[in-house]
Amino acid sequence: MASVKIFLCLSLIHAALGKGSESQIECTPEVMRVTVPMDGDRQISYLDQLKDYQPCKPVLDDGKATFMLDLQDPHKCGVTRVLNKITGKRTFYHKIVIEDAIGGRETVTVRCVVANKLRAISRRAAEGFPLDFNEPDVLNITRYEEGHAPEPVLGAIVKENGKQVSGEISVSPGTPLSMEIFLDEMSAPVYGLLVSYMHVTDTGKQQETIILNGCSVDPYLFDNFVTTDGDLLAAKFRAFKFPDTTYVQFKGTVSVCLDKCQGVQCTNGATGYGRRRRSISSDSISNKVYEVSLTTFIKVDSNGGEKEAEDFLTHLKNLKIANQLLGDQDGTPASISEWSQDKKTLSQDPPSVPALSSANVFNLHCTLLALSVLLTLFK
Repeated sequence: MASVKIFLCLSLIHAALGKGSESQIECTPEVMRVTVPMDGDRQISYLDQLKDYQPCKPVLDDGKATFMLDLQDPHKCGVTRVLNKITGKRTFYHKIVIEDAIGGRETVTVRCVVANKLRAISRRAAEGFPLDFNEPDVLNITRYEEGHAPEPVLGAIVKENGKQVSGEISVSPGTPLSMEIFLDEMSAPVYGLLVSYMHVTDTGKQQETIILNGCSVDPYLFDNFVTTDGDLLAAKFRAFKFPDTTYVQFKGTVSVCLDKCQGVQCTNGATGYGRRRRSISSDSISNKVYEVSLTTFIKVDSNGGEKEAEDFLTHLKNLKIANQLLGDQDGTPASISEWSQDKKTLSQDPPSVPALSSANVFNLHCTLLALSVLLTLFK
C-alpha cells in the first residue's frame, strides 16, 4: 500500500513538473507574439494543423519557442479573426500544440483583442424646455436586466470518411473530402452561420475564388455549403493541388447571424449559405452581428494520382477564367450573374476594334486622293 502511495505521489510530482511554465502573450494591432517556455518534459511546439509547415514554425532560442503571428494578414498562419460589426472590436485567436517526450499533447488557446479606433464625438447645443413643461411628482421606474450573448468561436476542419485531415496528413488528388465550419457549444444556441466568400491559394501568389457570395463557382471542384440546423455548414469537394506546392490553403469569410442566417438560391438549384448577390447589401442584414475570417490547410501529394492531378489542374485553369468573367480576381463584388454549373458564359464582352495609327490614316488619305485624280483624268 505504501509503495502505491509513493508511486502516486511521484506521478503527481512528474505531472506538475512536466507540464511546464505558462505561455506569455504580447499583443499589438499588428502582431501577436507568443512565447512558450520549453521546460519540463516539453519537446516540440507548433501551431494547430501546421506541425510541418515551415513558414509558421516558431523561433527556438534560450529554451523558448516564440511565435510571431501577423494580425494584418491573419490567413498567413491560420489566425482566426472575429470582427464585431456593432462595436468594431476585433478578436484574434489560434491554438498552439505542445508535445512532451512520451507523445502527450497539450493545447493552448492564445488570444488578442484589439479595440476599435476612437471616433470623433460631435456635440450640439441643448434645447430648452417649453414654457408649459411640468415635471411629474411621481416617476414610475421599471426594473430590467441586461444580458450579453457570448462571442462566437468558430472551427473549420476537413474530413475524409468522417476522420479529420489537417496540414499534417497528406491526401491524393481526387480524394473525396468534406469541409465543416461550425460554432462552439456556447455559441450554437444563439447564432447561425453563412459563408460569404472562400478563396483557395497555394499559400503564395496564386489565388482563386471557389465560393462567391454563398454560391460555388465550380461545383466539380468545391460544392455549395449546406446545413441542417444553421450551426454547422458542410461542403463536399475532391482534393486538388497547385503545380508548385503540396499545401493548399482555404481562406473563408463567414458571417455570424443572430438565430439563423438566410440561405441563397444558387443557379444550379441548390441553396448556399451566403449573402444574396446584389439583391441585399451586407449592411441591410439586420441580424448579422459578427464577421469571421478563418483559414484551414490540407496537404496534397500527387503520388499515385497523376491523371487526377492533371484533371484538377484543368479545372483550376477553368476556374481562373470563371473568376475573370465574374470580376472577382481579388474578392471584389461580381458584376454579372453567377457562373452556372454547365459553364455557360452569361455575359460576353463586345469584340474589340483595332485602333488605326496616324500612319495608317495618312496612307488611306493618299490612296483616296490618287483614286480621285485617276477618275478625273479618265473622264
